[in-house]
Amino acid sequence: MKDKRLYSPKYIREILDKYGFEFSKSLGQNFLIDGNIVRKIGQEGNITKEDYVLEIGPGIGTLTEELALNAKKVVAVELDKSLLPILDETLRDYPNIEIIHGDILRVDINRLIEEKMAGGPIKVVANLPYYVTTPIIAKLIEEDLNIESIIIMIQKEVAHRIVASPGSKQYGSLSVFVKFYTQPEILIPVPKTVFMPQPKVDSAVIRLNIKRDLPEIDREIFFQVVKAAFSKRRKTILNSLSSNPWGLDKEEIKEVLKGANIPLQERAENLKIEDFIKISKTLPSLDIY
Repeated sequence: MKDKRLYSPKYIREILDKYGFEFSKSLGQNFLIDGNIVRKIGQEGNITKEDYVLEIGPGIGTLTEELALNAKKVVAVELDKSLLPILDETLRDYPNIEIIHGDILRVDINRLIEEKMAGGPIKVVANLPYYVTTPIIAKLIEEDLNIESIIIMIQKEVAHRIVASPGSKQYGSLSVFVKFYTQPEILIPVPKTVFMPQPKVDSAVIRLNIKRDLPEIDREIFFQVVKAAFSKRRKTILNSLSSNPWGLDKEEIKEVLKGANIPLQERAENLKIEDFIKISKTLPSLDIY
C-alpha cells in the first residue's frame, strides 16, 4: 500500500499535471485537499468492514481511499471520463473499489445495489456539485432504495435550509421534502479553503438517516400542498393555498384548513410536517377534491 495519501495538495497537483487534467466549471469540480475533513467524513459515516458504500463523484479518489480503508466495498460512480485513468492509478492498491463511469441521475441504482453490493443495505457518501445537489438527493430518497444513510458535502446554505425548523427564515419546501423521507443533521462545517480549486462559498457535511416508516398518505397531494403553501410564503396559508392545482376557490380552501385544524391566518413557514400531512389528508376526505 502506498505511503502517500491522496489528500496531499502536492500529490494532487502532481497527478493532475501528469494527466493534463483541467477542472470543469460546468461539472462543478472542487477536490477536497484536507486530510482532517476526509478522516472526519469517514468517522461520521460509521463505515465498517461490513458496509457497502456508494460514492458519487470520486474525483481523483481522495475520499474514496478513506472509505476503502474502512468499508467492505466501495462502488464509485464518476461522470467525467477524463478522471478514469487517474482513478485507475490513484486507487490501484485497493481491490475493494470499483469505479463506474456514468451519470448518477441516469444510473439504475437499484440494479447497482443488487449486482454490485449484495442487495444492500448500503451507505451513500458524496461531495456533490452545487448545481445538481437537489436532483441527486431527490433521486436517492424518492426511489425506495435499500439505503441506510446518506452523507453528503453540500453548499453550507443548502445544508442549513435542509435542517431548518418551522419558524425560521430558512425553513421551506426543501426542508419539508427532505425531512419527510429522512432525519437530517449537519455534521461538519467545511470552509471553502480546503478545496482545489477554491469555490466561492463554504460547505457542510450533512447526514440523512433514511426513515423506514413513512406516513401512509398520497405523496403527490402532500407535495402539491407543500409547494403551493411556500409559493407565497409571506402570505397566510389561506391565501397561499388559494392558488392551487386542484381548482379550489378560497371558500373551499377555508373548509380544508378548518377540517385540518389549521388556523387560517397561519403562514407556511410556521407549519410542521404533521400540519401539511393533515391538510393533504383532508383534501380528498372532503367532496371538493
